[in-house]
Amino acid sequence: MNIKDLKKRLPAWSRRLKWPALFVLAFIMIIGMGYLIILFGGRFVVNEEDLILDEMTTVETAEGKVIERIYTKNRKNVSIQEVPEHVKDAFISIEDSRFREHSGVDFKGIMRAVYKDIIAMEKVEGASTITQQLAKNIFLSNEKTWMRKTKEVMAALYLERNFSKDEILELYLNRIYFGEGTYGIEAASQHYFQKTVSELTVAQGALLAGLPKAPNTYSPFDNPDDAEQRRNVVLARMYDTGKIDAAVMKQMQGSTLAVEQGEETSETWSNSYVDLVIHEAAEKYHISRDELKRGGYRLVVEMDPSIQKIAAEEMKNGEFVPGSSESIEGALTLMDHSTGALIAVVGGRDFKHGDFNRVRAKQAPASIIKPFAVYGPAMMTGDYDPYSLLSDEKQTFGTNDYAPNNYDDQYEGEVSLYQALIESKNVSAVWLLDQIGISYAKEYLEKAGLPTKDDGLSIALGGLSDGYTPLQITEAYGALAQNGKRQESYTISKILDRNDNVIHEHDSDETEVFNAQTAWYLTEILQTTVQEGTAKTGEYPKALAGKTGTHQDQHVWFAGYTPEYAGALWMGYDQSGEIDGSSAYPTRLMKQILRRIDQEKNLAARFDQPEGVKSLPEPVDLPILTDVTGRLNLSGLASLRGTIRWSAPDDERIVYRIFREENGEDVKVGEVTGKSEFKVSAFGIFDQTSYYVVPVDPLTGKKGQSSNTVTLSWDL
Repeated sequence: MNIKDLKKRLPAWSRRLKWPALFVLAFIMIIGMGYLIILFGGRFVVNEEDLILDEMTTVETAEGKVIERIYTKNRKNVSIQEVPEHVKDAFISIEDSRFREHSGVDFKGIMRAVYKDIIAMEKVEGASTITQQLAKNIFLSNEKTWMRKTKEVMAALYLERNFSKDEILELYLNRIYFGEGTYGIEAASQHYFQKTVSELTVAQGALLAGLPKAPNTYSPFDNPDDAEQRRNVVLARMYDTGKIDAAVMKQMQGSTLAVEQGEETSETWSNSYVDLVIHEAAEKYHISRDELKRGGYRLVVEMDPSIQKIAAEEMKNGEFVPGSSESIEGALTLMDHSTGALIAVVGGRDFKHGDFNRVRAKQAPASIIKPFAVYGPAMMTGDYDPYSLLSDEKQTFGTNDYAPNNYDDQYEGEVSLYQALIESKNVSAVWLLDQIGISYAKEYLEKAGLPTKDDGLSIALGGLSDGYTPLQITEAYGALAQNGKRQESYTISKILDRNDNVIHEHDSDETEVFNAQTAWYLTEILQTTVQEGTAKTGEYPKALAGKTGTHQDQHVWFAGYTPEYAGALWMGYDQSGEIDGSSAYPTRLMKQILRRIDQEKNLAARFDQPEGVKSLPEPVDLPILTDVTGRLNLSGLASLRGTIRWSAPDDERIVYRIFREENGEDVKVGEVTGKSEFKVSAFGIFDQTSYYVVPVDPLTGKKGQSSNTVTLSWDL
């Protein structure tokens, strides 16, 4: 019997069921495949990288005081162990009461929701589980399509298979939006109650659990009545699910909202510093600004908030050098010179995030470079000391006939190194640089963190093609306070990741610029500069050493240091403009800032002299002698002697040289030190020889003016 005959012998009804059976079989297979895809296809929807939630980075002090937060979304992730049970219960009760029982999709809940919707003839209850909400929020859009809903179920099932209930709940609580720019339960707790999530009460947890449904509608700040009603609904659900008893429910429903609105502030006092922190994180630790916004780092910085506030306030309200327009700007840095830690940074008069931070802008240093380009290197040769005499005559230098001028156009012929630095003599600085050599001086500039490609004598006056930042200047001056050793400045002491692991830590970098003796000499000279020289403007009663600088009526500087801090203050224009003033303005403002800091910190009254270094002798002030007298007297039976007297100051170091006038060249007849008379031998009773006295500085060898001329006469 062949197949054809067999088919003919089959009952007719079986032949009629052939195609429906095949259709049913195919349908079952499709349903089965669809079920398998839904059940196991979640891995094609879920991208586990998306489960790493963006988290704000905090900039904080070593004591844990948060200065600023850096974020795209205001979120601080917390572990589920930090969330109290009653807070978890509140969210589960209102959002997904069967969360602990279902496997991602609550089919019982779906049927209940459908039934209630049919009875009410409208949508009155949702059926999305916490897991589904998490899947939708992280992996999917808000479009309302069957395909999106299918993907949501697939992702939810995947999450349930691969994560514990606590892990899912932790992700959910850290992910959801609570209104007013806050994401996650911790940020919401801080925003609405000014406390951490672990401190929330039952009522406060219920209020937060009610917010995600409609954060704006239920805002406790904007709509307190609606917020209270929603909170009470959550408390009722907690009672319904057995999480609280009736007494607690009634008590909590009768409590106030207990919200506490944080201080809204537009203050920008920390912006300059934080901007520098962000730059340092990128430059030194290769963490970009975008990564900081999402990475959840803790940047522990060296800012002193009280000093930063003082500096920002004074820079905003202080008196600035006048100029050709009102756009004169400023920049300030203060550094703990013992460590290099920056305690205050102000990048503009009213710096806000996004502005140009002028502490990183290079400016010609003008005369504040002189200690590092000229006088320090000169003393390091051993051929010069503070009282070495330098030329101070109007002159030209080099093949290019470089002809510097003193700022007051006054010239003394020769001055000591000490005087040249205090009075900021330009010609003497250029002359001395020419003596010690440009290449030699540049070696010290390099050590001071002030490298330059320039090769001209104008280096002595800070006239550079490419200048220095206030940060560089601060580091250099800080070295003078640290026995000549320069510390690299920094803001970040350490960086912790979102798991509080230290991933970066500052490592100090020290460079010797000058030896301790040279550094101490410069400190003593620069103290006098502040007290009596070009930086004497303004009032500050404690120890301060520093130098001023003016660059071609374009900008002005003060740079200096106390026993605790080194700093630089710059004033000028970002682009172009002409100032109508002097370095008195930044000097006065810096002293005002230090005076306010001293009121809080009680700064040191003097610099401590390092062991093993010599103190700088006080300069000698040569007198002008106008009252020299000469008298004859008998010194024996046959000889005459004369006595020359004058009024001498108290300084017993002064040398007095006595000269006799003769035809041709005058003759030195003797000298005394610290005395006010000298005895000479007379030639006769009627001796008419003339004498005069010349005071001499023993430190420099510089001669003073000759006194009046006298002849010897008898005492009557």
